[in-house]
Amino acid sequence: MKKKLLFVIDSLPCAGAEKSLITLLSQLDYEQYEVDLQLFAYGWTLDELVPKEVNFLPPLSYTNYSKQSLKQMILNCRNLTQFKMIVARLRYSLFIRKGHLTNAQMARLYWQSIGSVIEKNEKVYDVAISYAQGIPTFYVADKTRAAKKYAWVNVSYTLGEEDRLFQEKYYQAYERIVAVSESAEEIFLESFPMFKDRMTIIYDINDYQMIKRMSELEPEFKLDVPHLKLLTIGRLDHQKGYDIALEAARLLKERGILFTWYVLGKGGLYDEIKQTIQKYGLEKEFILLGITANPYPMIKQCDIYVQTSKFEGYGLAIAEARMLNKPVVTTKFDAVFNQMVHEKNGLVTTMDGVGVADGIERLLKEPDLYHAIVDYLNQEKKGNVEEIAYFYQLIEKGTGRS
Repeated sequence: MKKKLLFVIDSLPCAGAEKSLITLLSQLDYEQYEVDLQLFAYGWTLDELVPKEVNFLPPLSYTNYSKQSLKQMILNCRNLTQFKMIVARLRYSLFIRKGHLTNAQMARLYWQSIGSVIEKNEKVYDVAISYAQGIPTFYVADKTRAAKKYAWVNVSYTLGEEDRLFQEKYYQAYERIVAVSESAEEIFLESFPMFKDRMTIIYDINDYQMIKRMSELEPEFKLDVPHLKLLTIGRLDHQKGYDIALEAARLLKERGILFTWYVLGKGGLYDEIKQTIQKYGLEKEFILLGITANPYPMIKQCDIYVQTSKFEGYGLAIAEARMLNKPVVTTKFDAVFNQMVHEKNGLVTTMDGVGVADGIERLLKEPDLYHAIVDYLNQEKKGNVEEIAYFYQLIEKGTGRS
């Protein structure tokens, strides 16, 4: 009899954890596993890449109901359940008006406001997996029935005391907590040392052959300028450090360097980033492309891949750029040395615009270094599909990496 697995993640935009999940799902043996997938938002870029064997669960009732404006919700209210949803939405709206909030704070406030109106999944699973921290973690802990529950930690971040205490009670529900890198595990344990014996590491799975094939397809966006082509992939949010990227772009322009810096991503900072682009006069240099299900032809076209993250659990886009032999300039976030070798496969810089600009300029003005990095990248091991063995070990024996 097939084992029943449930995966839960917020949604499937073109981002690191989401691409990691798609790759994992593409590697599974569906003769052994029956797989359900629960999302909190549908219709994103990667939905179409989910293997056909995976069963998309229908949207949650609140997800559907909250697509309406608040006015429509009130006018269409027909029962007590819908009234409770309206109250929950109002409560959450009031909470998030308090000012700048971290992702952890947003997730906590969402669940404190709305969790009570989210229905339970009554199906009984062998394993239920929260594939992202925050709302999926709370949902799997609170709203699912499974013999075993596993939580993925794919971002390195520190928590304030209120969020730490809030999250601790949910992680108590999990038999295993899976970090995607050593540094992600280390930082998680700074907040939750009591879970040390439950931790294991399973790296994000990268399928080189799939990435190579996709990189050879017709690109949705052509990076066809005659000068230096830079590329960054990542949500438009605080974590990805676009303030650093924009400052670096401003400095490069001041130094007289001809470049176009392309960005693949979507998110809440779009308007703020556009305003800064105009403020710095970078309308021709810093180009927001939006999102695409296949970023690999753009990686293949660029000269340098740039990552300005402030924190990451691993940095999947860096791994993908390396597989396509593109030199990387990246900030020194916590997990960076899980894959970067400074001056070998790229440059690791200080976490500021000056450092990033200096790294980019150095690769431009030192062609011997640039080509030495490309040669090194050509020799690096490509992909790690063998990592699926540790996932099977986790599912079948509950042990993960020993």
